[in-house]
Amino acid sequence: MKIPINIPFVGKEEISVVTSILKNGALTSSANQGGKYVQDFEKSVSKFVNSKYTIAVNSGTAALQAALYALDIKHGDEVLIPSFTFVATANSVFSTGAKPVFVDILKENFTMDPDGLQKKITENTKAIVPVHLYGNVAYLDRISEIAKKFNIPIIEDSAQSLGSTFKKKHTGTFFEMGCFSMYPAKVMTAGEGGFIVTNNKKFRDKLLMIRYHGMVEGYDTRVLGLNLRLPEINAAIATVQMKKLPKFLKTRQKNAELLSKLLSKLNLNLPVERKNENVNWYLYTVTTSKRNILLEKLNAKGIGAASYYPIPVHKTPFYKSKTKLPVTDWAASHVLSLPIHPKVTTKNIGFIAKTISEILWIN
Repeated sequence: MKIPINIPFVGKEEISVVTSILKNGALTSSANQGGKYVQDFEKSVSKFVNSKYTIAVNSGTAALQAALYALDIKHGDEVLIPSFTFVATANSVFSTGAKPVFVDILKENFTMDPDGLQKKITENTKAIVPVHLYGNVAYLDRISEIAKKFNIPIIEDSAQSLGSTFKKKHTGTFFEMGCFSMYPAKVMTAGEGGFIVTNNKKFRDKLLMIRYHGMVEGYDTRVLGLNLRLPEINAAIATVQMKKLPKFLKTRQKNAELLSKLLSKLNLNLPVERKNENVNWYLYTVTTSKRNILLEKLNAKGIGAASYYPIPVHKTPFYKSKTKLPVTDWAASHVLSLPIHPKVTTKNIGFIAKTISEILWIN
């Protein structure tokens, strides 16, 4: 694609720090606190999102899995999640032995429907995992009310929302734990990686054990854990990327504003921020009944438009749930994401808007 949907923005600084690590040979660390670069990275995240603790792991999926382990989620438990998300949200729950229970979403921002959530709560519900899809902040005030009423902990799936805030508070920091991804397509990257943020020392100490086979010192496994450690190379890349993140986010916002202006008169439902919300613009997602035509024609022109997600998790061959989620089904056939990442130029934005206008005019 001439204009891919998302692409990592890596420069000389990242290359330099990786080369330095390869030369000194300290590629990873089995210490409970992690290696030097892991610790530096964790401090930079905590400062950015204003959390007491950050625990780096080797993927966003690992972050979710570790957070569920920290809550002692197990066989027989139920965890409420949206179906309109990347499958990692459900897979992380399933891997603990618990049952993912799918909740419908809201049309306005594709996040968990609080009313639908409350209807799915049972005596077996042990956690709620709202997803800040595309960087849009879930309706946390209402979800919080419901969680407190039933005394259910919340893990925020913030894989796509680093940099998004609500009432000036960062996603991932509202409840017990927040889980993030550093996959190459995200707003910043480590190559691969993830992290959990929390303000609870008990969770932090347990997560440090979980990410290294349940150990603290030597071979003293105290809880169930896995090898979820983030290598020093990835942590070093991520530390450099964190310094660049504010600029990345500013460029995404500028591109989103320009694209919205150019598309404003077309028959599309455009993304908007609600009051007190600041979105990171990880994905600029519109809805249209002509999604499939637009997707095909834009791709043919070299524009990396994409659909996230054409098959909801509950309808995948593995999960095959008969749960009725009408808004989720509607979104799966109507959403279209357009490129606005930092490498997209003003000229690119103009080309994308002009191409969409021409396609809609003809079709």
